[in-house]
Amino acid sequence: MSDRPNERARRNSRCKGAGVKMEHFQAALDPRKQELLEARFLGAKVSAGAILIESQRISEFKAMSAGSQIQMAPQTTVNTGQPVHNQDSNMSTGSSHSDKEVDALTPEKSAAMRGSAVVPGSALVPPSGATPTIAMPERKRKRKGEEGVGGGGGGGKQRHNSSDKNIREYFSKHPSSSPVRHTGAKSPSPQSANYPMYPPSPSSILPPGADYLRSASQQRPHTSVKQIQTELTCQRIQELETQASSDLEVRNNRIEELTRSNEELKHQVQAQTKAIDQHKSHINKCIEVVKKLLNEKSTIEKKEARQRCMQNRLRLGQFVTQRVGATFQENWTDGYAFQELTRRQEEITAEKEEIDRQKKLLIKKRPSNSEGGGGRGKRTSSVAAPTTPQPLHNGTDPPTFLKPDPLPSMTWQEYYEADEILKLRQSALKKEDADLQLEMEKLERERNLHIRELKRIHNEDQSRFSQHPVLSDRYLLLMLLGKGGFSEVHKAFDLREQRYTACKVHQLNKDWKEDKKANYIKHALREYNIHKALDHPRIVKLYDVFEIDGNSFCTVLEYCNGHDLDFYLKQHKTIPEREARSIVMQVVSALKYLNEIKPPVIHYDLKPGNILLTEGNVCGEIKITDFGLSKVMDEENYNPDHGMDLTSQGAGTYWYLPPECFVVGKNPPKISSKVDVWSVGVIFYQCLYGKKPFGHNQSQATILEENTILKATEVQFANKPSVSNEAKSFIRACLAYRKEERIDVFGLARHEYLQPPMPKPRGAPGAGAASAQAHQPTFSAAMFAGSSS
Repeated sequence: MSDRPNERARRNSRCKGAGVKMEHFQAALDPRKQELLEARFLGAKVSAGAILIESQRISEFKAMSAGSQIQMAPQTTVNTGQPVHNQDSNMSTGSSHSDKEVDALTPEKSAAMRGSAVVPGSALVPPSGATPTIAMPERKRKRKGEEGVGGGGGGGKQRHNSSDKNIREYFSKHPSSSPVRHTGAKSPSPQSANYPMYPPSPSSILPPGADYLRSASQQRPHTSVKQIQTELTCQRIQELETQASSDLEVRNNRIEELTRSNEELKHQVQAQTKAIDQHKSHINKCIEVVKKLLNEKSTIEKKEARQRCMQNRLRLGQFVTQRVGATFQENWTDGYAFQELTRRQEEITAEKEEIDRQKKLLIKKRPSNSEGGGGRGKRTSSVAAPTTPQPLHNGTDPPTFLKPDPLPSMTWQEYYEADEILKLRQSALKKEDADLQLEMEKLERERNLHIRELKRIHNEDQSRFSQHPVLSDRYLLLMLLGKGGFSEVHKAFDLREQRYTACKVHQLNKDWKEDKKANYIKHALREYNIHKALDHPRIVKLYDVFEIDGNSFCTVLEYCNGHDLDFYLKQHKTIPEREARSIVMQVVSALKYLNEIKPPVIHYDLKPGNILLTEGNVCGEIKITDFGLSKVMDEENYNPDHGMDLTSQGAGTYWYLPPECFVVGKNPPKISSKVDVWSVGVIFYQCLYGKKPFGHNQSQATILEENTILKATEVQFANKPSVSNEAKSFIRACLAYRKEERIDVFGLARHEYLQPPMPKPRGAPGAGAASAQAHQPTFSAAMFAGSSS
């Protein structure tokens, strides 16, 4: 503390060079504000880092800032050539300059003081309304020995012990914006967080001493200081640093772990991508092999089919082109099998005629009733004495003609033997003739198949899809199944789903006009839109539709290996009632589904040709196909009371359409789902009796001209084959002439003929009586058999 007077003297001598007289400001300066301004000035100067501090002063300043009480020195004013007036405390300063009580430092005043700017190299100019401060020029300090300058040192020390405070108590917790004299550095933030933001009372505020100012000016400059005042302790800061470092380490470890995982996943993705590429390549190779094998199989099947056709041409017959006038026509010529059967039938016919002739002769030789046994002896005597022929005469003229010899008479035994021989021969010929008829029917069925196969092969050879193309990069066409008016149905293989399909290729005529093409496409798309929404086990599924080129497109359908019901009926004529009932049950199930969906659908073209037998026989499942003429019963066009208008009158298959479809008038006829009910009745009748109930063996033109269906008021049943009364009742319900009296689809599904048999309860009283009646005939027959023996 002895070097404080020397410090004050040096400061006063330096202030002389600045040309600033403190007496000019002593009247206006508040001691507390002056103290704060000097502290801020010295702090800015220390933060500038312009003065090098010795190690001893650094340690002394650290000791003072750690907790030692600093004795504050009064602010002095300097005048050129005048003695220095010292004041040792805030109290003496206040008593000498102002007799008013010192106001407490407020945040507004602190902010006003922090907002003052300092221009380097010039005097500190206070803002308007603020207390002016002294701007000290930059200079170098000189070391001097300790001198006791001025009095009042003892009094200052005593006041320091009683009311001294650390300078860090006067800085707010928020970072200050104190001006810097030469640099743009800011004041260092206080290191302790245990001091209040503002001083508690004016009496506790003391001006800084000269020793402190000198030590503060020699503080070690900080290159970067965070201007935050915190309340955290060193231990807490260390804990936070430790936690932060551990968190950082954990984060780094996590980042490394995620990086490793990412790299592993990248390797896995690359490996999986490589594996997928390998599998794709393998699948493509398999698909190519499948295509090759299917092409080879199809080629072999085509060759075998053509070989069979060539063989059957000789055996069953073929089409021969013959010239008729100026044109050529194809006429059918039977093969050697039919010629042989025809020859055999002619032989049988000749034998039958011979047997009939012999029977007539035998009747003439039949012995009379008067002849009895022993006729052989009489015959012998008559033969031994032949009579001479007598010439014929008319009674008057001499005889000119001879009479034939009378037939030799036969005994009953001879007559019986000859008659039995002729009957046996006739019976054998009859059986042989029946066998020939069966063989002829079989040959006719084979001939029908042969003719169908010949047409199919001819159409396949003419088709542009005969070389196994792949449509839509997916469907491999194998063989032609059939051809219609404007479409071809090919058996195909779906390379993607690995299943057989039926591809129906619609081909438009290039010579058609655009409106006709648009109408056909509209019709086909309508069929597709109806069919694609259907999902039922008794309805053929529609898989896909795509365009082939500008004049053709393809619909992909579910493939059924068997033939249709029409083909089966042509081969077998009739179907037993049990199998026919099974087919009708499945058809009714599909029709019920079509009427349950929203909006309901009328098939309108239900016939045996549109019922597919999945297994090729009538004992398996069936599926309905061809929705080209279907009608949608939407709310706009359908009225539940009257039905909907038939806009396509004349289309369909006439044998299977009800009478209301043939009504001609100003307005189109009204139809409903009962159209399909009529078709079910006709199909069931044809399955049982082998013929159509109305218009059999008539063409569609004849049916239309003669109004055959309009006259079909009642169905007639033949005696053979035998059909149950329940089946006849079911057919009558389907073929009711008036549609108002005809049963609907839901009533048809509930018909008792199609319902499963209800098991009778065991405890029912009728069951015992029925069982007693069942046992009674057996018991009686047993008794009769025993008595007869």
